[in-house]
Amino acid sequence: MDQPSNYAVSQRPVPLWRDERVLRGAAQIVSALAVLGLLAWGLTNVLRAADQRGLGLSFGFLEQSAGFPISETPIAYDPSMSFARAFWVGILNTLKVIIVGVLLATGLGTAVGLARLSTNWLLSRIALVYIEAHRNIPLLVLLFIWYRGVLTNRLPDVTNSLRWPGPTYLSQRGIYMPWPSLTETGMPFAISIVLAIVLAIVAFRWLRRVRERTGRPTYFGGVAAAILILLPALGWLLSGGQPLLWDIPILSGFNFEGGARVTPEFTALLIGLVMYTAAFIAEVVRAGIQAVDRGQLEAARAIGLDAAQVLGLVILPQAMRVIIPPLISQYLNLTKNSSLAFFIGYPDLFSVGRIMINQAGRAVPVFAMIMAAYLVMTLVTSFVLNVYNRRIQLIER
Repeated sequence: MDQPSNYAVSQRPVPLWRDERVLRGAAQIVSALAVLGLLAWGLTNVLRAADQRGLGLSFGFLEQSAGFPISETPIAYDPSMSFARAFWVGILNTLKVIIVGVLLATGLGTAVGLARLSTNWLLSRIALVYIEAHRNIPLLVLLFIWYRGVLTNRLPDVTNSLRWPGPTYLSQRGIYMPWPSLTETGMPFAISIVLAIVLAIVAFRWLRRVRERTGRPTYFGGVAAAILILLPALGWLLSGGQPLLWDIPILSGFNFEGGARVTPEFTALLIGLVMYTAAFIAEVVRAGIQAVDRGQLEAARAIGLDAAQVLGLVILPQAMRVIIPPLISQYLNLTKNSSLAFFIGYPDLFSVGRIMINQAGRAVPVFAMIMAAYLVMTLVTSFVLNVYNRRIQLIER
Protein backbone atom coordinates (compact mmCIF):
# COMPACT_ATOMS: atom_id res chain seq x y z
CA MET A 1 0.00 0.00 0.00
CA ASP A 2 1.37 3.36 -1.00
CA GLN A 3 2.24 5.81 1.79
CA PRO A 4 0.86 9.40 1.42
CA SER A 5 3.45 11.88 0.30
CA ASN A 6 4.64 14.76 2.46
CA TYR A 7 2.88 17.13 0.05
CA ALA A 8 -0.46 15.40 0.60
CA VAL A 9 -0.01 15.55 4.34
CA SER A 10 0.74 19.26 4.23
CA GLN A 11 -2.51 19.89 2.35
CA ARG A 12 -4.72 18.57 5.14
CA PRO A 13 -6.90 21.36 6.65
CA VAL A 14 -5.79 22.75 10.00
CA PRO A 15 -8.35 22.13 12.78
CA LEU A 16 -10.21 25.22 13.93
CA TRP A 17 -8.86 24.93 17.49
CA ARG A 18 -5.32 25.17 16.09
CA ASP A 19 -5.89 27.83 13.42
CA GLU A 20 -4.08 31.03 14.51
CA ARG A 21 -6.52 33.27 12.66
CA VAL A 22 -9.50 31.69 14.35
CA LEU A 23 -7.80 31.87 17.74
CA ARG A 24 -6.95 35.57 17.30
CA GLY A 25 -10.49 36.38 16.21
CA ALA A 26 -11.99 34.47 19.13
CA ALA A 27 -9.66 36.22 21.57
CA GLN A 28 -10.73 39.61 20.24
CA ILE A 29 -14.41 38.72 20.48
CA VAL A 30 -14.03 37.46 24.05
CA SER A 31 -12.07 40.60 25.03
CA ALA A 32 -14.69 42.88 23.47
CA LEU A 33 -17.52 41.05 25.25
CA ALA A 34 -15.64 41.28 28.56
CA VAL A 35 -15.10 45.04 28.16
CA LEU A 36 -18.72 45.64 27.14
CA GLY A 37 -19.93 43.52 30.05
CA LEU A 38 -17.77 45.49 32.47
CA LEU A 39 -19.09 48.79 31.11
CA ALA A 40 -22.68 47.56 31.29
CA TRP A 41 -22.14 46.39 34.88
CA GLY A 42 -20.66 49.75 35.88
CA LEU A 43 -23.40 51.75 34.16
CA THR A 44 -26.11 49.59 35.75
CA ASN A 45 -24.62 50.14 39.21
CA VAL A 46 -24.42 53.91 38.63
CA LEU A 47 -28.05 54.07 37.49
CA ARG A 48 -29.22 51.93 40.41
CA ALA A 49 -27.28 54.00 42.98
CA ALA A 50 -28.56 57.26 41.48
CA ASP A 51 -32.14 55.98 41.57
CA GLN A 52 -31.82 54.89 45.21
CA ARG A 53 -30.53 58.34 46.20
CA GLY A 54 -33.10 60.21 44.16
CA LEU A 55 -30.49 61.74 41.84
CA GLY A 56 -31.91 62.54 38.44
CA LEU A 57 -29.74 61.78 35.41
CA SER A 58 -31.60 63.95 32.92
CA PHE A 59 -30.33 67.29 31.61
CA GLY A 60 -33.61 69.16 31.94
CA PHE A 61 -32.26 71.19 34.87
CA LEU A 62 -30.06 73.16 32.44
CA GLU A 63 -33.08 75.29 31.54
CA GLN A 64 -33.69 76.29 35.17
CA SER A 65 -32.40 79.51 36.74
CA ALA A 66 -28.84 79.08 38.04
CA GLY A 67 -29.28 81.34 41.05
CA PHE A 68 -25.59 82.03 41.68
CA PRO A 69 -23.27 84.83 40.55
CA ILE A 70 -20.02 84.40 38.63
CA SER A 71 -17.24 86.85 39.43
CA GLU A 72 -15.75 86.98 35.92
CA THR A 73 -17.92 86.67 32.82
CA PRO A 74 -16.77 87.22 29.21
CA ILE A 75 -20.43 87.33 28.11
CA ALA A 76 -23.56 88.78 29.68
CA TYR A 77 -24.67 86.75 32.69
CA ASP A 78 -26.67 87.21 35.88
CA PRO A 79 -28.00 84.73 38.47
CA SER A 80 -31.47 84.71 36.89
CA MET A 81 -30.09 83.06 33.75
CA SER A 82 -30.05 79.31 33.17
CA PHE A 83 -27.58 76.66 34.27
CA ALA A 84 -26.69 76.18 30.61
CA ARG A 85 -25.65 79.84 30.40
CA ALA A 86 -23.53 79.50 33.55
CA PHE A 87 -21.85 76.38 32.17
CA TRP A 88 -21.11 78.20 28.92
CA VAL A 89 -19.48 81.02 30.90
CA GLY A 90 -17.24 78.45 32.59
CA ILE A 91 -16.24 77.02 29.21
CA LEU A 92 -15.39 80.47 27.83
CA ASN A 93 -13.33 81.33 30.91
CA THR A 94 -11.38 78.09 30.50
CA LEU A 95 -10.84 78.71 26.78
CA LYS A 96 -9.57 82.21 27.54
CA VAL A 97 -6.95 80.83 29.91
CA ILE A 98 -5.97 78.03 27.51
CA ILE A 99 -5.60 80.19 24.39
CA VAL A 100 -3.66 82.98 26.07
CA GLY A 101 -1.64 80.49 28.12
CA VAL A 102 -0.62 78.40 25.09
CA LEU A 103 0.56 81.48 23.18
CA LEU A 104 2.54 82.94 26.08
CA ALA A 105 3.97 79.60 27.21
CA THR A 106 5.14 78.82 23.68
CA GLY A 107 6.90 82.17 23.34
CA LEU A 108 8.48 82.05 26.80
CA GLY A 109 9.43 78.38 26.49
CA THR A 110 11.09 78.96 23.11
CA ALA A 111 13.05 81.92 24.46
CA VAL A 112 14.20 79.98 27.54
CA GLY A 113 15.10 76.97 25.40
CA LEU A 114 17.27 79.12 23.13
CA ALA A 115 18.83 80.77 26.17
CA ARG A 116 19.64 77.32 27.54
CA LEU A 117 21.69 76.66 24.39
CA SER A 118 23.39 80.07 24.46
CA THR A 119 27.18 80.25 24.54
CA ASN A 120 26.83 82.94 27.20
CA TRP A 121 27.57 81.08 30.46
CA LEU A 122 25.47 83.35 32.70
CA LEU A 123 22.42 83.36 30.39
CA SER A 124 22.57 79.58 30.03
CA ARG A 125 22.76 79.04 33.81
CA ILE A 126 19.88 81.43 34.49
CA ALA A 127 17.75 79.45 32.01
CA LEU A 128 18.83 76.20 33.68
CA VAL A 129 17.85 77.44 37.14
CA TYR A 130 14.47 78.61 35.81
CA ILE A 131 13.78 75.26 34.15
CA GLU A 132 14.81 73.09 37.08
CA ALA A 133 12.99 75.23 39.64
CA HIS A 134 9.67 75.21 37.79
CA ARG A 135 9.81 71.58 36.73
CA ASN A 136 10.35 70.38 40.30
CA ILE A 137 7.79 72.53 42.13
CA PRO A 138 4.11 71.45 42.01
CA LEU A 139 1.92 73.75 39.95
CA LEU A 140 -0.58 74.19 42.77
CA VAL A 141 2.20 75.55 45.00
CA LEU A 142 3.20 78.03 42.29
CA LEU A 143 -0.40 79.18 41.93
CA PHE A 144 -0.70 79.84 45.68
CA ILE A 145 2.64 81.69 45.69
CA TRP A 146 1.51 84.03 42.93
CA TYR A 147 -2.03 84.48 44.25
CA ARG A 148 -1.53 84.63 48.02
CA GLY A 149 2.11 85.61 48.22
CA VAL A 150 2.24 88.30 45.52
CA LEU A 151 -1.04 89.51 44.03
CA THR A 152 -3.31 89.71 47.08
CA ASN A 153 -0.84 90.38 49.92
CA ARG A 154 2.02 92.38 48.45
CA LEU A 155 0.11 94.82 46.25
CA PRO A 156 -1.49 98.02 47.64
CA ASP A 157 -5.21 98.49 48.19
CA VAL A 158 -7.42 100.23 45.64
CA THR A 159 -7.04 103.74 47.05
CA ASN A 160 -3.23 103.47 46.87
CA SER A 161 -3.07 101.74 43.49
CA LEU A 162 0.15 101.78 41.50
CA ARG A 163 -0.33 103.94 38.41
CA TRP A 164 1.29 103.02 35.13
CA PRO A 165 1.13 104.84 31.78
CA GLY A 166 -2.19 104.56 30.05
CA PRO A 167 -3.39 105.19 32.73
CA THR A 168 -3.26 101.65 34.11
CA TYR A 169 -3.81 100.90 37.80
CA LEU A 170 -2.47 97.91 39.72
CA SER A 171 -3.85 96.91 43.12
CA GLN A 172 -5.02 93.91 45.16
CA ARG A 173 -8.22 93.88 43.10
CA GLY A 174 -6.41 93.41 39.83
CA ILE A 175 -5.31 95.50 36.88
CA TYR A 176 -7.57 98.26 35.55
CA MET A 177 -6.66 99.54 32.10
CA PRO A 178 -8.19 101.61 29.28
CA TRP A 179 -10.26 99.65 26.80
CA PRO A 180 -11.09 100.70 23.22
CA SER A 181 -14.47 100.54 21.56
CA LEU A 182 -15.37 101.34 17.96
CA THR A 183 -17.08 104.61 17.20
CA GLU A 184 -19.89 104.91 14.67
CA THR A 185 -17.32 105.57 11.93
CA GLY A 186 -14.76 103.03 13.10
CA MET A 187 -15.81 100.02 11.01
CA PRO A 188 -13.38 100.75 8.11
CA PHE A 189 -10.52 100.77 10.62
CA ALA A 190 -11.56 97.41 12.08
CA ILE A 191 -11.88 95.88 8.61
CA SER A 192 -8.48 97.26 7.59
CA ILE A 193 -6.80 95.64 10.60
CA VAL A 194 -8.25 92.21 9.83
CA LEU A 195 -7.40 92.59 6.14
CA ALA A 196 -3.86 93.74 6.97
CA ILE A 197 -3.20 90.68 9.14
CA VAL A 198 -4.46 88.28 6.46
CA LEU A 199 -2.56 89.95 3.61
CA ALA A 200 0.63 90.24 5.67
CA ILE A 201 0.60 86.50 6.41
CA VAL A 202 -0.09 85.63 2.75
CA ALA A 203 2.61 88.01 1.47
CA PHE A 204 5.15 86.79 4.02
CA ARG A 205 4.70 83.11 3.13
CA TRP A 206 4.51 83.62 -0.64
CA LEU A 207 7.54 85.90 -0.86
CA ARG A 208 9.51 83.59 1.41
CA ARG A 209 8.78 80.64 -0.85
CA VAL A 210 9.85 82.68 -3.88
CA ARG A 211 13.13 83.44 -2.13
CA GLU A 212 13.67 79.78 -1.26
CA ARG A 213 13.02 78.70 -4.88
CA THR A 214 14.95 81.42 -6.70
CA GLY A 215 17.46 82.68 -4.16
CA ARG A 216 16.61 86.29 -4.97
CA PRO A 217 15.94 88.76 -2.12
CA THR A 218 12.21 89.34 -1.75
CA TYR A 219 12.25 91.27 1.56
CA PHE A 220 9.30 89.24 2.85
CA GLY A 221 9.62 90.59 6.38
CA GLY A 222 9.70 94.23 5.29
CA VAL A 223 6.76 93.80 2.92
CA ALA A 224 4.65 92.15 5.65
CA ALA A 225 5.53 94.92 8.11
CA ALA A 226 4.64 97.59 5.53
CA ILE A 227 1.22 95.99 4.96
CA LEU A 228 0.57 95.89 8.72
CA ILE A 229 1.33 99.62 8.95
CA LEU A 230 -0.11 101.09 5.75
CA LEU A 231 -3.50 99.34 5.62
CA PRO A 232 -4.53 100.28 9.21
CA ALA A 233 -3.31 103.82 8.51
CA LEU A 234 -5.61 103.94 5.49
CA GLY A 235 -8.48 102.59 7.57
CA TRP A 236 -7.77 105.27 10.18
CA LEU A 237 -8.09 107.99 7.55
CA LEU A 238 -11.29 106.48 6.12
CA SER A 239 -12.76 106.47 9.65
CA GLY A 240 -12.30 110.23 9.94
CA GLY A 241 -9.29 110.01 12.26
CA GLN A 242 -11.36 108.88 15.27
CA PRO A 243 -12.14 105.16 14.89
CA LEU A 244 -11.79 104.33 18.59
CA LEU A 245 -13.25 105.60 21.81
CA TRP A 246 -11.21 104.81 24.92
CA ASP A 247 -12.98 103.89 28.16
CA ILE A 248 -10.68 105.15 30.95
CA PRO A 249 -10.88 103.64 34.47
CA ILE A 250 -11.71 106.24 37.14
CA LEU A 251 -11.54 105.75 40.92
CA SER A 252 -15.04 106.23 42.31
CA GLY A 253 -15.44 105.55 46.03
CA PHE A 254 -13.71 102.29 46.93
CA ASN A 255 -13.29 100.90 43.42
CA PHE A 256 -12.63 101.82 39.80
CA GLU A 257 -15.32 102.32 37.22
CA GLY A 258 -14.88 101.96 33.48
CA GLY A 259 -12.07 100.42 31.47
CA ALA A 260 -11.15 96.74 31.50
CA ARG A 261 -10.25 94.70 34.55
CA VAL A 262 -7.90 91.73 34.81
CA THR A 263 -8.68 89.95 38.07
CA PRO A 264 -5.98 88.67 40.46
CA GLU A 265 -7.37 85.14 40.07
CA PHE A 266 -6.97 85.16 36.28
CA THR A 267 -3.54 86.80 36.54
CA ALA A 268 -2.24 84.28 39.09
CA LEU A 269 -3.61 81.34 37.11
CA LEU A 270 -2.16 82.61 33.84
CA ILE A 271 1.28 83.40 35.28
CA GLY A 272 1.48 80.06 37.08
CA LEU A 273 0.39 78.02 34.06
CA VAL A 274 2.61 79.91 31.63
CA MET A 275 5.78 79.78 33.73
CA TYR A 276 5.24 76.13 34.69
CA THR A 277 4.46 74.91 31.16
CA ALA A 278 7.19 77.09 29.61
CA ALA A 279 9.83 75.20 31.61
CA PHE A 280 8.80 71.93 29.97
CA ILE A 281 8.47 73.54 26.53
CA ALA A 282 11.99 74.93 26.92
CA GLU A 283 13.36 71.42 27.33
CA VAL A 284 11.37 70.26 24.30
CA VAL A 285 12.80 73.11 22.20
CA ARG A 286 16.34 72.46 23.45
CA ALA A 287 16.12 68.76 22.64
CA GLY A 288 14.61 69.46 19.21
CA ILE A 289 17.37 71.89 18.24
CA GLN A 290 20.10 69.56 19.47
CA ALA A 291 18.57 66.74 17.41
CA VAL A 292 19.38 68.61 14.17
CA ASP A 293 22.56 67.28 12.62
CA ARG A 294 25.49 69.61 13.22
CA GLY A 295 26.43 69.33 9.57
CA GLN A 296 23.31 71.33 8.73
CA LEU A 297 24.58 74.21 10.88
CA GLU A 298 28.02 74.10 9.32
CA ALA A 299 26.59 73.97 5.80
CA ALA A 300 24.34 76.97 6.49
CA ARG A 301 27.28 78.98 7.76
CA ALA A 302 29.39 77.89 4.79
CA ILE A 303 26.95 79.45 2.30
CA GLY A 304 27.05 82.77 4.14
CA LEU A 305 23.86 82.77 6.25
CA ASP A 306 23.94 84.89 9.39
CA ALA A 307 22.87 83.61 12.83
CA ALA A 308 19.22 84.69 12.47
CA GLN A 309 18.93 83.09 9.03
CA VAL A 310 20.55 79.87 10.21
CA LEU A 311 18.09 79.63 13.08
CA GLY A 312 14.98 80.63 11.12
CA LEU A 313 15.67 78.92 7.78
CA VAL A 314 17.68 75.84 8.69
CA ILE A 315 17.58 74.84 12.36
CA LEU A 316 14.00 75.52 13.49
CA PRO A 317 12.24 74.08 10.39
CA GLN A 318 14.06 70.77 10.94
CA ALA A 319 13.73 70.88 14.71
CA MET A 320 9.95 71.33 14.47
CA ARG A 321 9.64 67.73 13.26
CA VAL A 322 11.03 66.64 16.62
CA ILE A 323 9.41 69.36 18.72
CA ILE A 324 5.75 69.08 17.68
CA PRO A 325 4.85 65.60 19.12
CA PRO A 326 6.00 66.33 22.71
CA LEU A 327 4.72 69.90 22.38
CA ILE A 328 1.22 68.50 21.87
CA SER A 329 1.50 66.77 25.25
CA GLN A 330 2.49 70.04 26.94
CA TYR A 331 -0.49 71.87 25.44
CA LEU A 332 -2.80 69.11 26.65
CA ASN A 333 -1.23 69.29 30.11
CA LEU A 334 -1.84 73.03 30.21
CA THR A 335 -5.47 72.45 29.23
CA LYS A 336 -6.03 69.92 32.00
CA ASN A 337 -3.97 71.82 34.59
CA SER A 338 -6.23 74.84 34.13
CA SER A 339 -8.78 72.98 36.32
CA LEU A 340 -6.59 73.91 39.32
CA ALA A 341 -8.17 77.37 39.02
CA PHE A 342 -10.76 76.05 41.47
CA PHE A 343 -8.25 76.42 44.33
CA ILE A 344 -7.64 80.16 43.78
CA GLY A 345 -11.23 81.14 43.04
CA TYR A 346 -11.13 81.63 39.27
CA PRO A 347 -14.52 80.63 37.77
CA ASP A 348 -13.35 78.14 35.16
CA LEU A 349 -15.27 75.17 33.82
CA PHE A 350 -14.57 72.89 36.79
CA SER A 351 -15.27 75.60 39.37
CA VAL A 352 -18.61 76.55 37.80
CA GLY A 353 -19.49 72.87 37.50
CA ARG A 354 -18.92 72.34 41.23
CA ILE A 355 -21.27 75.20 42.04
CA MET A 356 -23.87 73.79 39.64
CA ILE A 357 -23.72 70.45 41.48
CA ASN A 358 -24.34 72.20 44.82
CA GLN A 359 -27.23 74.24 43.39
CA ALA A 360 -28.96 71.62 41.23
CA GLY A 361 -27.94 68.38 42.95
CA ARG A 362 -27.13 66.75 39.61
CA ALA A 363 -23.62 65.41 40.13
CA VAL A 364 -23.56 62.72 37.44
CA PRO A 365 -24.88 64.85 34.53
CA VAL A 366 -22.67 67.82 35.45
CA PHE A 367 -19.52 65.73 35.74
CA ALA A 368 -20.40 64.07 32.43
CA MET A 369 -20.65 67.54 30.85
CA ILE A 370 -17.33 68.60 32.37
CA MET A 371 -15.57 65.47 31.11
CA ALA A 372 -17.09 65.88 27.66
CA ALA A 373 -16.01 69.54 27.48
CA TYR A 374 -12.40 68.78 28.44
CA LEU A 375 -12.37 65.82 26.06
CA VAL A 376 -13.51 67.98 23.14
CA MET A 377 -10.93 70.70 23.91
CA THR A 378 -8.06 68.24 24.13
CA LEU A 379 -9.10 66.30 21.02
CA VAL A 380 -9.41 69.47 18.96
CA THR A 381 -5.96 70.61 20.14
CA SER A 382 -4.45 67.23 19.26
CA PHE A 383 -6.15 67.16 15.86
CA VAL A 384 -4.95 70.62 14.82
CA LEU A 385 -1.35 70.00 15.86
CA ASN A 386 -1.28 66.50 14.38
CA VAL A 387 -2.42 67.93 11.03
CA TYR A 388 0.44 70.43 11.19
CA ASN A 389 2.85 67.69 12.26
CA ARG A 390 1.93 65.55 9.24
CA ARG A 391 2.50 68.49 6.91
CA ILE A 392 6.04 69.15 8.11
CA GLN A 393 7.21 65.54 8.24
CA LEU A 394 9.66 64.32 5.62
CA ILE A 395 8.10 62.14 2.94
CA GLU A 396 10.32 59.09 2.36
CA ARG A 397 10.33 57.44 -1.04
